[in-house]
Amino acid sequence: MLGFEIILLLVLLVLVIMFFYYVPFLLWLSARVSGVRISLLQLFLMRIRKVPPRTIVACLIEAHKADLAHEVTRDALEAHYLAGGHIERVTHALVSASKANIDLNFKMATAIDLAGRDVFEAVQMSVNPKVIDTPPVAAVAKDGIQLIAKARVTVRANIKRLVGGAGEETILARVGEGIVSSIGSSESHKSVLENPDSISRLVLKKGLDAGTAFEILSIDIADIDIGKNIGAQLQMDQAEADKNIAQAKAEERRAMAIAQEQEMKARSQEMRAKVIEAEADVPRAMAEAFRDGNLGIMDYYRMKNIEADTSMRESIGKPQQRGDEKPPKPVK
Repeated sequence: MLGFEIILLLVLLVLVIMFFYYVPFLLWLSARVSGVRISLLQLFLMRIRKVPPRTIVACLIEAHKADLAHEVTRDALEAHYLAGGHIERVTHALVSASKANIDLNFKMATAIDLAGRDVFEAVQMSVNPKVIDTPPVAAVAKDGIQLIAKARVTVRANIKRLVGGAGEETILARVGEGIVSSIGSSESHKSVLENPDSISRLVLKKGLDAGTAFEILSIDIADIDIGKNIGAQLQMDQAEADKNIAQAKAEERRAMAIAQEQEMKARSQEMRAKVIEAEADVPRAMAEAFRDGNLGIMDYYRMKNIEADTSMRESIGKPQQRGDEKPPKPVK
């Protein structure tokens, strides 16, 4: 009998635990004491629908205390939870927006939350603006000097543009683009160093926060450093390139001259070979002329006299001539 009583007590204990789990009486009592009207049946059905009753009741109590019970209802919270939203963040954001007189309703808050943004952080950023530090941005002024600037951008969240608006990355990219454009349009890097606020004024005029989820309040230049002399480096690179081009063209001309010289030498050797060949044919031609009777002995002597006379004229016409040399005598 003792064992049966223990088993019965255990069964009763399990039934009591299951009853209070599916019918959270204490949670219902806490809601009623806080002024939130909700039935035990609804809490039981929440367990069946896989919705945490404790979280729903906590959000309802917070909204009721902030006088938002007409907007934050049980059905709306359950629907947002089942859609994958964060009902606690949404409730905190609505309470904060109400206290700060920010126009934010439940529908917009849930849309922002489902879009993947932290709606509570966005409300906090609307009340307390956020400062974003840009990475170092390098730009070159017209005089060729590179400047490296760092800026601090103060932004405030724009609640109405959080859905579909661009994020911080777009703000940083646009600010960097504005800094590069401002420095690049400056005549001298000295003017930028003297008046860094000119960059801020020029960048703010561009309306960089258009289409973003933020409103830019100010852009402050935190630091400007001098980088490389890009203009001089470019001139040196251009001079080096021009020198290489000139050397290549000179090498090409030299190669063409060498080729022409070799061609002329080859032609000269070819002509010399032809002359030697022709000179070798002269004695054979003269011998044939003697045999055929076309050339007499007097004709031969006359030809020798002409050759001697030609040789004498060539020796006289030379600029330098040794004294012991004598012109050849004509053959009689």
